[in-house]
Amino acid sequence: MSAVDYRGQTTLITGASAGIGMEFARQIAERGSHVVLVARRRERLEKLAAELTAAYGVQATAVPLDLSRPAAGQTLAAEVAQRGLTVTSVVNNAGFGTFGAFHTEDPGRLQEEISVDIANVVDISRAFIEPLRAAGTGVLINVASMAAYFPVPNMAVYAAAKAFVLSFTEALWQESLGTGLRVLALSPGATSTEFFDVIGTDAADGGAKRQSPHQVVATALRALDRRTPPPSAISGRPNRLLASLGRGLSRRRAVLLMGSMTSTP
Repeated sequence: MSAVDYRGQTTLITGASAGIGMEFARQIAERGSHVVLVARRRERLEKLAAELTAAYGVQATAVPLDLSRPAAGQTLAAEVAQRGLTVTSVVNNAGFGTFGAFHTEDPGRLQEEISVDIANVVDISRAFIEPLRAAGTGVLINVASMAAYFPVPNMAVYAAAKAFVLSFTEALWQESLGTGLRVLALSPGATSTEFFDVIGTDAADGGAKRQSPHQVVATALRALDRRTPPPSAISGRPNRLLASLGRGLSRRRAVLLMGSMTSTP
């Protein structure tokens, strides 16, 4: 396999109004792909779409959508079909976390977290994977997290959701071998985005140095350009070392370690 040729492709990116999703839109548009930008905030999406079209000459389409609602995949598939677009690549980046002891969490907010982080990752992947496989030229990137590699006290649902995304995407990687579709689970560590504003505390980063969204996206695109792309990639050497350390720990030690890193004073 040679490097991915994004020229003339159309890439759908969720969570595109900020952070890692916005950076995916910029770097993929720079490589020549048209983009479909999905998030709740219409004004931000339309501003980004205008910026990308002006900078790179690509078609950038804003599709405002609340991904905590059910059946996002079918909704998006119908929307892009109505606009006459053929999606050849997908980046499932939208997601958010909650922080706090599980017994104190708001049940409705937890349900939204599961909908965005798990249910609609599956739904969007299913809605588009057949045309992606048929095109055989693009990528399917599902954004997991370093939290996928550990049980994380005070972020129990988020870490479990990202463990699901990692396992799910690696399985799709194997199922897609030989189709031309490249599938990748991307695990950023702590990154300078709005994630920590939404979650409401800096304790969720475990004291780790934060990467930039540019570094995270560049890691994913480099991994996909390899002659034999891997099923998953972790962004940042310290994060890769931490994941390796976790494999050598008992489950008891791993959860105690993460609890010490994410406990509040």
